Amino acid sequence: MRHEIEGTGLPQAQLLWRKVPLDERIIFSGNLFQYQEDNKKWRNRFSLVPHNYGLVLYENKVAYERQVPPRAIINSAGYKVLTSLDQYLELVGNSLPGTTSKSGGTPIFKCPTQFPLILWHPFARHYYFCMMTEAEQDKWQAVLQDCVRHCNNGIPEDSKVEGPAFTDAIRMYRQAKELYGTWEMLCGNEVQILSNLVMEELGPELKAELAPRLKGKLQERQRQWIQISDSVYRMVYERVKVPFEETLSKLQWARPAMEATIRTDMDQIITSKEHLASKIRAFILPKAEVCVRNHVQPYIPSILEALMVPTSQGFTEVRDVFFKEVTDMNLNVINEGGIDKLGEYMEKLSQLAYHPLKMQGCYDKMEPLRLDGLQQRFDVPSTFVFKQRAQILMREQMDNAVYTFETLLHQELGKGPTREGLCKSIQRILERVLKKYDYDSSTVRKRFFREALLQITIPFLLRKLAPTCKSELPRFQELIFEDFSRFLLVENTYEEVVLQTVMKDILQAVKEAAVQRKHNLYRDSVVLHNSDPNLHLLAESAPIDWGGEDGDRGDGSGGSPSPGVPEVAALSEKRRRAKQVVSVVQDEEAELPFEAGSPATPDSVTEIRGLLSQDLRAESAPPASPLLNGAPAQESPQPEAAPETPSPPSSPSWRLPPVKAVDLEPPKPSDQETGEQVSSPSGRPPIHTTTEDSAGVQTEF
Repeated sequence: MRHEIEGTGLPQAQLLWRKVPLDERIIFSGNLFQYQEDNKKWRNRFSLVPHNYGLVLYENKVAYERQVPPRAIINSAGYKVLTSLDQYLELVGNSLPGTTSKSGGTPIFKCPTQFPLILWHPFARHYYFCMMTEAEQDKWQAVLQDCVRHCNNGIPEDSKVEGPAFTDAIRMYRQAKELYGTWEMLCGNEVQILSNLVMEELGPELKAELAPRLKGKLQERQRQWIQISDSVYRMVYERVKVPFEETLSKLQWARPAMEATIRTDMDQIITSKEHLASKIRAFILPKAEVCVRNHVQPYIPSILEALMVPTSQGFTEVRDVFFKEVTDMNLNVINEGGIDKLGEYMEKLSQLAYHPLKMQGCYDKMEPLRLDGLQQRFDVPSTFVFKQRAQILMREQMDNAVYTFETLLHQELGKGPTREGLCKSIQRILERVLKKYDYDSSTVRKRFFREALLQITIPFLLRKLAPTCKSELPRFQELIFEDFSRFLLVENTYEEVVLQTVMKDILQAVKEAAVQRKHNLYRDSVVLHNSDPNLHLLAESAPIDWGGEDGDRGDGSGGSPSPGVPEVAALSEKRRRAKQVVSVVQDEEAELPFEAGSPATPDSVTEIRGLLSQDLRAESAPPASPLLNGAPAQESPQPEAAPETPSPPSSPSWRLPPVKAVDLEPPKPSDQETGEQVSSPSGRPPIHTTTEDSAGVQTEF
């Protein structure tokens, strides 16, 4: 509220951001083989990833088209995507005390191909998949990593109060137990994070108590432990969920009264806080400055350089991919479809930031990030947190660039340009957007560098200062007026003072780095305030529907339902015509080897290999000459249906195959991390089950 009143904030972004998300799109779909732990057999599943990034597994493609409830919906928050059995054996071997991981040892399951894909979680159940080729493995790996990346970012970015308050509370709770620094399991929604926190403490006790009682061979004991851990994790989730929701509800109910009090007493609260901060600063400043000078300051340039190189390469790759896609589209307009096909081209371009394969090259630039030597000094367990944050920012900037380009092009189309004029306009708009991207990219990266440096150095300083400073903090409580005790906390103010002691050095290091041309950063003196006001006015207009009936004219105007056509029928037709960002489904007429109606289920690895080979031949037909800016695989053939009904102008342009006129969106992954049932479309109550052979539906995590 202080920032709101005083008008402080970040520099204004030059690119627009999409206020209405691209819902009802399918990120990826295809068939993959899943290992069934109950009967130790492999089954072919039709799998898709909807816009909310929950991996949905159906019995087969026919079940999906008939709107049969899915077999499972996997919320991948907290998971790691593994492509090697040796990696998996090492992680599983470390999960039980008294066991050692051996490379090449006997795994929990036998993979019939050389291309496994495993979702591993430290507490929840694991999922085992396999593919026939390395190319398919790479595709699904990119897709699943995108799912993990999105689900890990479970606390909404626009949560300005509840989100930061929650993460601060988690951090301070762990610091009270001498656990400083970044935490890899701070991922998912709030209830998932709280469950991870409980399991972090409960896990070692459970292992010590139960591990000696497990019987059988090593693989059997590991399997038993995974099942026990998953059951406890689900139970913890359910026990945590209700009290958290009750607490959040109480806080939201009390918020208006708190805001009214703060607005009334803002000046007094600020004065009281500054007085408190000055007293704490006088107490800790001498100690903190010595600590910063001797243990932090000399290493800031090294940390910053390690962060800047891969991050800048990733954002440069985002720029290059965007440039290539728009240029290819422009060539298609000139050489092939002309203006009549522009709507189709733009619909594909609008989904570029959500294309896991095209974006993977950008994300891969962050993989070399290392803080060799510095990780041990500052007790940073992993660089995973920084890699994932940079990758999320890359996707956001890509989508902002695409949306800005869409908006400007849509405005240009209102002038009715010729084909040649349109191509020149596209090139001019591209150059304009790239300039805006360069500025925003610089701003976003500099903010990321500052935040990463603080995440690395502040926990280190707090741990160093704790023995001499932490015990003295309670005496500063008397400096806070009782009326303001809810708004001013001594420990928060103490951390702010510690932050200020190192912030000057961090800002100076980032400022000096901006001078170096190799990182493509703008200097701090270059500030663009509202440089393009007309563009931001365009952002207030209605969302653009490139896929409407008239969208292929390029004007973005969709049709409207014919008189007398029921609304439900129109919505069902809208689902039928859904577009996918990218799909690996090539031949839907091929029989799936493990469908429910199969005469026999293979038991041996040899039989499975033979059936997998048949499936590969059926599904690996080459795509039909995709456009330069199109998806790398052709879209699935759609079943015959009634003539298309024009869709309303404001309706999204991504629609699903024909189904009953209910449940118009793809299944959403539950926010729960444990055992919520997925209700069937017909409204029948779900049948609670834990096996894949029954008729019920178990939401799996």
